[in-house]
Amino acid sequence: MLRIDLDFDLLRSFLAVAETGGFTAAGERIGLTQSGISVRVRRLEERLGRRLLERSTRHVGLTESGELFLSYARRMVDLNDEAVGRLRGGLTEGRLRLGIADYVVPHQLPKLLGRFNRLYPGVKMEMRTGLSMDLLPGFEQGELDVVIASRGMAFRDGGLLYRDALVWVAAADFSLRLDRTLPLVVLPPHCTHRGLSLEALDRARIPWEIVYVSSSTPGVQAAVLGGLGIAMVPATSVMPGLRRLGVEDGLPTLPEFDIAIFLREEKPPPGCQAFVDFISTELSAPL
Repeated sequence: MLRIDLDFDLLRSFLAVAETGGFTAAGERIGLTQSGISVRVRRLEERLGRRLLERSTRHVGLTESGELFLSYARRMVDLNDEAVGRLRGGLTEGRLRLGIADYVVPHQLPKLLGRFNRLYPGVKMEMRTGLSMDLLPGFEQGELDVVIASRGMAFRDGGLLYRDALVWVAAADFSLRLDRTLPLVVLPPHCTHRGLSLEALDRARIPWEIVYVSSSTPGVQAAVLGGLGIAMVPATSVMPGLRRLGVEDGLPTLPEFDIAIFLREEKPPPGCQAFVDFISTELSAPL
């Protein structure tokens, strides 16, 4: 069999397109132009002798060969990062006390934390999750070194990671009736986003009634999946099985908001700084 050595820059470009669904978004993630990404993917396809992506003006998808190759590409890149992490990242040691709001990219978070651990095995992580207001006391009392949460009432400064949007969600078979009082599933009163949703409904003169209160975003969505009512959640946290509602359904539009990273110390220790640099790179790309 002919020996073919694959370039990791080409693999990363292919993975970026597969994960973001487009060449422009992939380029922004990696720091290349759209054409630069396209050239690298085409070079990878030529080296493999297989077409990996189906391209059209509106959509980029994986071919059958692309789907087969995707898991191999991830494993190769992960193994490379793990080896580099052991040899170089392992020199960075320390403890990272991390707080992450429970609505921050929950579908991506396990993969991101796993990759950071492979890159920096010497950094021991302690993580706390909750709503922004739940994380604030620990941050102010010095129990958390880094927090990732929305920028607003609880945390006012910090470095922007990305902008998210608030959206209405309901179960797939939920019957929305605006001629009746709207059943709402909400977070506790101290949640800033809860107030935004109620104000939006009041401005639209839509009567509402709180039927269920949960202390977490996953709990809210679980109740919505059960058909108890509708809820407002960040777009990047929407669970599978929920459908989005909007102005076409008669509901008011909701604002966007900032997700930012907040540091306890202006000059954090090496382990914390490594995480800040890593997550800033990963989450500054379009989601």
